[in-house]
Amino acid sequence: MRKNILFLFLILIVTVLAALFVLPEPNASILGKINVPNFRLNNYLPWRLGLDLVGGTALVYEINLEGIDYNEHQDVVDSLRDVIENRINIYGVTEPRIFTVRKEEHHHLIIELAGVRDFDEAIQQIGETPVLEFRDNCQILNVDAENNIDVENNENQEELETVTIVCQKTALSGRHISRATVDRDQLNRFVVSFELTNEGSEIFEELTANNIDKPLCIFIDNDLVFPNDFSASCPLVQEKITGGRAQISGGGITSTVASEMVSRFNAGALSAPIRLITQRNISASAAAEWFDKMIFAGIIGVLLIAVFLTLYYRSFGVIASLALIIYVILTLAVFKLIPNFVMSLAGLAGFILSIGMATDASVLIFERIKEEIKNGASKLEAFENGFSRAWSSIRDSNISTILTAIILYYLTSSFVRGFALTLMIGVIVSMFSAIIITKNILKVFIFKK
Repeated sequence: MRKNILFLFLILIVTVLAALFVLPEPNASILGKINVPNFRLNNYLPWRLGLDLVGGTALVYEINLEGIDYNEHQDVVDSLRDVIENRINIYGVTEPRIFTVRKEEHHHLIIELAGVRDFDEAIQQIGETPVLEFRDNCQILNVDAENNIDVENNENQEELETVTIVCQKTALSGRHISRATVDRDQLNRFVVSFELTNEGSEIFEELTANNIDKPLCIFIDNDLVFPNDFSASCPLVQEKITGGRAQISGGGITSTVASEMVSRFNAGALSAPIRLITQRNISASAAAEWFDKMIFAGIIGVLLIAVFLTLYYRSFGVIASLALIIYVILTLAVFKLIPNFVMSLAGLAGFILSIGMATDASVLIFERIKEEIKNGASKLEAFENGFSRAWSSIRDSNISTILTAIILYYLTSSFVRGFALTLMIGVIVSMFSAIIITKNILKVFIFKK
């Protein structure tokens, strides 16, 4: 019994801390009336609400996959999505929801920017994001022979404007770059260090092996990455490079050049062109109205369940109601702790549904206990048998729901995934609540004699 009391005390402490944690940020308004004070804990990891709760904009882009092998389409689309997400975050638009949808032969990229009001510049930057490529076997054309221009060492940038570089495309592109940074070499000169994906490492190893002592040029939208700086745009391959890590160095790599190249490597290169085709706005006022309705529905739902349990099961019902409140608080805390979790209207619906399923477990347990008492078992025997015999039904029903939620999450997209995720997490926490929390509360308060 002492262990049960200590466990219950620990659960109550965790629940109080979780309640302070899940409250909205200070001065936030709940249902337009209640202002939340600052408890410090609610400053940590602010709630990330979806487009349908705080308003914002949804952008739909069409992906141009012409000229790309069909077997590489999915890799290109996935890479493009990741790069766009990095691009948006660099421009200060936090927690975007970015996903792709295929309609017949067309691939669409959907970007949801929650809470964004003035995003014209972000749209422009996304739309103008260039395509980065690596090319070899480069030849220099249109050189002024009379002036004997040395392209690689020329310092007269104006004369280089007439130079044309013709190269062959390689399989290496911006989608193979995972990360780039500005570093310094042993002589304290600026260099650009970059890392490649596993696939990119293999391509780069073969590419450098075939181009030792030859330039490997970097192009953006069919132009050199730095049109007036050949040495920076076409670094010389000195040796075969393995391991997926490399450096770009040279006299033309200044601090400014290195920073610009790193910026383009990290967020300025797409594996395929995109075109904005649809833009959808959701006003904050309409979203707030729906948000208030969902919160109000959730509160009323929990209260009605608590009243029913108390009236029908009396002391058992009071215990179940307390466990239900603990369940709601702990589940919300789990939602808030999940990295990059965004609560949407569909997610709220899934959570509210899971509350009903949490109550279902308590009902099964109580009914089993009542049956055991009717059959002549003592309260302690009825208690133990009620939990053990109800467990198989609780386990099977909840596992069925969890499997359904997993299928919905992985085979659907957009708001359906939010619904599936909150439902799945809610059901998992409800199993813990019914079997562990409810059982310990009953042991402490009802069967302590």
